Amino acid sequence: MEKTASAKKPARKPNAAFMKVLTPSAELAAVIGETPIPRTEAVKLVWDYIKANNLQNPKNKRNILGDAKLTKVFGKEEVTMFELTGILGKHLH
Repeated sequence: MEKTASAKKPARKPNAAFMKVLTPSAELAAVIGETPIPRTEAVKLVWDYIKANNLQNPKNKRNILGDAKLTKVFGKEEVTMFELTGILGKHLH
């Protein structure tokens, strides 16, 4: 039996909440810039910054070491990669 085009599942749409353009706080803007961007892009830019500045803990790559700029965003010297999106969410309005 041949499946018809109408029997296919519709393509999944991206969640609008993730695509909403948000303004970074002054602390986060020092890392990723002041331009309003979606949450997903902000996380990507922070990861680019972390990798460019070699800020992953060499003993445990899941931990991120804060430099002068990131410590202001994190509120502490070291965070796990799992905490990162929650922390960034507090800096996007």
